[in-house]
Amino acid sequence: MRRLLRGALFPVSFLAFWEFCAQSGLLRYDSLSWPSAIAAAFWTALLDGSILLSTWQTCQSALLGLAIATVIGILLGAILGLWTPVARMAGPTFDALRAIPSIAWMPVALLVFGWGIAMESTVVAYACTWPILIATWAAVRGVEPRLLEVADTLEMGFWERLWKIVLPAAFGRINVGLRIALGVALVVSVTVEIAVNPRGLGYALVLAQQSLRADLMYAQILWLALIGFLLNAALKTVDSARASGGGL
Repeated sequence: MRRLLRGALFPVSFLAFWEFCAQSGLLRYDSLSWPSAIAAAFWTALLDGSILLSTWQTCQSALLGLAIATVIGILLGAILGLWTPVARMAGPTFDALRAIPSIAWMPVALLVFGWGIAMESTVVAYACTWPILIATWAAVRGVEPRLLEVADTLEMGFWERLWKIVLPAAFGRINVGLRIALGVALVVSVTVEIAVNPRGLGYALVLAQQSLRADLMYAQILWLALIGFLLNAALKTVDSARASGGGL
């Protein structure tokens, strides 16, 4: 609780100073709004369900893309980490693909899937695959060789070795990639919605801006920050449970 209070000191002080400046007339810019108006706009959007619907649409695309990226990234990272010859052959290809910004794939995804969750999730999955793949690759390469020798002795197949030996030993470092990818998923999902996909919180931000609703726009931005914080806290909880003996 003490740590939470210390962490809240700066943002609460900033919001109080912002409100004071707005109410005293020091700030006269309509584009800045003020905390009490932002809170009222958020409450109204919460009551009418609009912000909840937009949140569901954004999280749906972001988490679906993250799930796809998790499967692909962990699988490819494990293959590259376990089989050095494959890593040497595929490494340059992955380096070239990783250099392409995920947003550059939006026109391609739009052409293939049209508007909607499939297009958005595809772009999110592409962006999230790389941090998970790289973290898994490095984590698998760092697995204690004696554990792999045990797997060889027991004549484990690839999937059994991956599930029983590699992932439990490497999950702590893989989780770092997952936490990075989670933030990337939210950022890319909102960016796609702002740019081309008329759904979710990104599109709601555009509508608020076009309607000159600065209060609602800031409320949605702060809501996005809270969502990102809660999702990251959830992953940290999973990692803490694993470290304390709770398993994967």
